[in-house]
Amino acid sequence: MSSTVTAAEVSKNFGAYQDAAVREPVVITKNGRPRTVLMAYEDFVRLSKRDRRVQRTIDLSEAEIAAVEAAEMTPDPGHLSSAPDAKHAAD
Repeated sequence: MSSTVTAAEVSKNFGAYQDAAVREPVVITKNGRPRTVLMAYEDFVRLSKRDRRVQRTIDLSEAEIAAVEAAEMTPDPGHLSSAPDAKHAAD
């Protein structure tokens, strides 16, 4: 969960909100609308890594789209319910 504060509140007490952001993201509003998020550096790094692993479908070639469309699920997809390996668990 995150807390929401105004930009004016943050400017008056930045240190406190910086400390709070280490525990949970702080949504900063301007004119009553969410504008920015203050978050822990580790969370930012983790999310940035995740962004690099995601590919938009619009960026796929026709051949890649055809390969996805032609792919079939194995009759027993039980292997998909197993826990992720340690390499990917922290991502």
